[in-house]
Amino acid sequence: MDTAIKLKGDKIIEQIPSIKDKALRINLNENIYGTFAEIGAGQETVRHFFRAGGSSGTIAKAMSAYDKDFSDAVYGVESDGRYVTESRLKKMLTHEVNLIEKRLSREKHPNKMFFSYANTVATIDFAKQFKGHGWVGISYQIEPDEDYNEIILHIRFKETDVRLQQETLGILGVNLIYGAFYKYNDPKRLLRYLYDHLDKDQLEIDTINFSGPRFADVDNRLMSLQLVKNGMTDAVMFNPDGKNILPAAILYKKNILAFRGSFRPVTKVNMDMYEKSLKMFLNENKVDKDNTLVVFEITLSNLRSDGEIDERDFMDRAELLCSLGQTVMISNFQEYYKVVEYFANYTKARMGLALGVNNLVDIFDEKYYRHLSGGILEAFGKLFYRDMKVFLYPMMGEDGVIINSDNLKVHPRMKELYKFFKFNGKVVDIDDYDPTILEVFSRQVLNMINNGKPGWESMLPSGIAEIIKEHQLFGYDPNKILKEVN
Repeated sequence: MDTAIKLKGDKIIEQIPSIKDKALRINLNENIYGTFAEIGAGQETVRHFFRAGGSSGTIAKAMSAYDKDFSDAVYGVESDGRYVTESRLKKMLTHEVNLIEKRLSREKHPNKMFFSYANTVATIDFAKQFKGHGWVGISYQIEPDEDYNEIILHIRFKETDVRLQQETLGILGVNLIYGAFYKYNDPKRLLRYLYDHLDKDQLEIDTINFSGPRFADVDNRLMSLQLVKNGMTDAVMFNPDGKNILPAAILYKKNILAFRGSFRPVTKVNMDMYEKSLKMFLNENKVDKDNTLVVFEITLSNLRSDGEIDERDFMDRAELLCSLGQTVMISNFQEYYKVVEYFANYTKARMGLALGVNNLVDIFDEKYYRHLSGGILEAFGKLFYRDMKVFLYPMMGEDGVIINSDNLKVHPRMKELYKFFKFNGKVVDIDDYDPTILEVFSRQVLNMINNGKPGWESMLPSGIAEIIKEHQLFGYDPNKILKEVN
């Protein structure tokens, strides 16, 4: 008989199992059986399973190959000589899964769901300059005769004490294993549950990838979006293949040219700005083409529709940009200086921003910097970091006059500040633009698509209209077109 008292006005609170309860539930399931391989921060995850009780039914092996020679002998040598990498984690998972299958007979264990949990991390250094990071993953079965599923994520520690980082990693590991087995049917919820008994200021998850039969329908770009949406990280990136990639790895020591836009959809103006600014950027001193990365950035605020993030709309934009072979970044950076500041964490090489006139005028609006103690001067000190340049794409004025860096209008108080950056070559015009497309706007194209008006196809880069029609992106409806024509 339930004697719990319920009062009027009580709200339903989701009950989150304790870390011990999560470990115990897994331990008491006679079919979940596997190995733990942890390098760099102690055996913090498996410790919870040992302490919960009943661990002999779950743990086939727990190991920690700390010595580099031992580690290389077990898992092989990495071509780059590094140990805290995705490649290393995948080798660990593959090796351990193969050992389970080799050493444990299916005849003896017909109902076992095998798993291998692994992490390779570097905790905070002695000087406390680098807070540490790591790769964490699990390869596991849901049915004994089913292929393995895999969840791999990259973390950044935010705490400044080794012991606290170790404890945080242990809790994350239990959450991951528990979520993998009991929340695999809802990856978005699984993602949120990784922070059970953890705070966002303890840990950042900036990359995650799901694969395997149970995640066949999961688009990892959408999972990336969830990381930013849930405040787990400030920015995520994915490559033209749609695979989530670690920002630190792809941005490291690169020359970076960034474009910010709604890309809803991507138009000829976007691609003209891209092609012409990239040509100018590559002509800059010390900019090597082979060491240059172009990033198309979409801010979270650009994805909001009536206050909510439209995931289908996001996927439509992502599909088009990927089809054009572009690397995409999703961020929660409202101000441009925060984007540059983010890139500066990973590279000291050259940086460029390709902007339209309206965007540059907005940058010189003081209202965006009132929260900074140094105001707009502090923001500009971060924005025009080192040799950062703005490549300015012109616009057509209401009277048909082309507006560029020479005749754009900023607030009178900002005029001298703007002149300073212009005079010092921080703002340069894209002169070799296509004048026939200056009046093409994404909003106009989107409106035409939504309302079935013909003629929008010619405003988009080659092949893009066909993709929109084939996949019916951005609300495209062929029946509307027919009605309009008729």
